[in-house]
Amino acid sequence: MTNIVTLDEFIITRQKDFAYASGELSGLLRDIGLAAKIVSREVNKAGLADIVGRAKNENASGDQVQKLDVMADELLIACLRNSGECCGIASEENDNYVPIKSKSSTNADYIVIFDPLDGSSNIDVNVSIGTIFAIYHRVTDRDETVSDEDFLQKGVEQVAAGYVFFGSSTMLVYTTGRGVNGFTLDPSIGEFCLSHSDITIPDDGNIYSCNQGGFRKWEPAIQDYTEECLNKSFKMRYIGSMVADVHRTLIKGGIFFYPASSSSPNGKLRLLYECNPLAFIMEQAGGKASDGRQRILDIEPTELHQRTPIFIGSPKMVERVEELVASYELEETFA
Repeated sequence: MTNIVTLDEFIITRQKDFAYASGELSGLLRDIGLAAKIVSREVNKAGLADIVGRAKNENASGDQVQKLDVMADELLIACLRNSGECCGIASEENDNYVPIKSKSSTNADYIVIFDPLDGSSNIDVNVSIGTIFAIYHRVTDRDETVSDEDFLQKGVEQVAAGYVFFGSSTMLVYTTGRGVNGFTLDPSIGEFCLSHSDITIPDDGNIYSCNQGGFRKWEPAIQDYTEECLNKSFKMRYIGSMVADVHRTLIKGGIFFYPASSSSPNGKLRLLYECNPLAFIMEQAGGKASDGRQRILDIEPTELHQRTPIFIGSPKMVERVEELVASYELEETFA
């Protein structure tokens, strides 16, 4: 019989890898796993439960909110509030962070930042979506209420990060800075089971993923890189859900990029909710993540809903983008 390792068992056995092995982080990861199961259940019956379609509001980033966004956001917040291991939450769907002021949570060591449903515009057409999360140590003292400085930390300070991918199966992929592992939900037993151990991305690839419809709005270096991919007959794959595109890139190699454009000069994707956690995972799997000029995890956040360009995937492909960007800037310097 195949040895089945559940997410809970794996977290407990790996607890010794955590910088502060008090069990608090282990419990928090298990709580997120539980929330993922509930969201997965709701996603799978969305068309039957009248939770597809748009809600009547926009989120803090100005995007149209879907009904399932609201449901996932409320479920995650409820699970994290009840955990007692989290003192503050920031969600892409909310204007500001939410302190958790219960007696058990006030002195907790961790804050959680998450995108409850990435790619939610795909919900109505039954295309893959996902949840992204990042965990940080609080910076403020335990007897204080959480503040901006707890949430505006560089990505390199992440203690753990992960995503849940709702596709043909539901997968949870996460890292605590000791490699990347993936767990597939077995609906027959209601457990996430280890299915992808020690994930590593190929050093190079022949798949590129982008919204090529924006080509004419990109800077010349990125246009050149895209044309290089075309000239090399690379495969173009784009789902339109960052979790799905990055998951494929992580498993098969390649590059996913969402550059700055004339209409979005600061980029479109959110640094804290999407780019930092996925960059942490990618680096732990041997890949790279850059804004074209610097490492994503080294960017200093200045606001909760800050946006950034991103190029993420196989290291040689990301490095080639950086080379082209640097060469154009060098030409401008000496022009």
